[in-house]
Amino acid sequence: MELNERKEKILNAVIKNYLETGEPVGSRTISKYTDLNLSSATIRNEMSDLEEMGYIVQPHTSAGRIPTDKGYRFYVDNILKEKMSELDDREKRVTEKEDLLLEKVDKVENLLQNMAKVLANNTNYATMVSTPKSQGNKIKFIQLSVLDEQQLLCTVVSDKNHVVNKILKMQQDVTQEMMVRLNVALNTALAGLSLEEINLGVISALTSQAGELEGLVNEVLKAITEAISTESQMKIYTSGATNIFKYPELSDKERASQLLTTLEEKSQLTELINEGDDETGIQVYIGSESPVQSMKDCSVVTATYELEDGFKGTIGIIGPKRMDYDKVVETLRNVKEQLSESYKKKD
Repeated sequence: MELNERKEKILNAVIKNYLETGEPVGSRTISKYTDLNLSSATIRNEMSDLEEMGYIVQPHTSAGRIPTDKGYRFYVDNILKEKMSELDDREKRVTEKEDLLLEKVDKVENLLQNMAKVLANNTNYATMVSTPKSQGNKIKFIQLSVLDEQQLLCTVVSDKNHVVNKILKMQQDVTQEMMVRLNVALNTALAGLSLEEINLGVISALTSQAGELEGLVNEVLKAITEAISTESQMKIYTSGATNIFKYPELSDKERASQLLTTLEEKSQLTELINEGDDETGIQVYIGSESPVQSMKDCSVVTATYELEDGFKGTIGIIGPKRMDYDKVVETLRNVKEQLSESYKKKD
């Protein structure tokens, strides 16, 4: 006996209905599916065949049918195959797009390094320029698939179409029914959220639904963090550090040493990244307003530039509190426009 198209549709309807209600499914329920257009008698005959083939079972006399393990396997391997195929195609497109973007970013990095030097020479202040990174990634889709008894494939797609596949180890047996329910729960709870929006309430609700699969949910959340965090390591270029010695108020040995160390090691400079004003993209920190401790005697002006697909970076100028603010702000605005135009020309 073969599993023809009609039997597949009926089996699919039985599984979907059972997953939604948790109750055995009868022929009258299936007959309400308008795309089948079959009588209850015909559906009963087909369901009898499906039971004989081992895809569904009648838990007790006069009850409807529920899927067997073989039925769930069919659902996962065949019904979800189309979705996984779509993910493969999407991942291929995303990979091609990312390769192109990385090529463009490689070309732009030389431009950013030169920009830091030119800004330092033109302003006589210290400068910093960060490479672009993606901002505000959100979850688009999550798919869990069983590879074998010990391993699970977790596929996470961000709203920037960045795809991460991660193999998770399972500490317990997981049925196909549990896996399907977990997929539904994950996508219902997390699709459309950013990392910041995945709060304790969301996690608590998920782990409550997961029950004995709580540990698996935690592993999935780690994979999600990897997928929607920054796709590439951000770099920061600095120039003009010695310009600080031109200003007596900054050239004190201890202050200058701390400032030079900050510009050289760069790790503290990340505090200044992505702090631009929403409207102008320009942010001015005066003295103690700076998030960087070693710059409390300085003024720092930053500008957030945006390329495409949400990729942003930061340009910063560090100088004395008596810096020429008009000139610095105007310079940064011009540089933002020039950088955007230069990047587009590299398409």
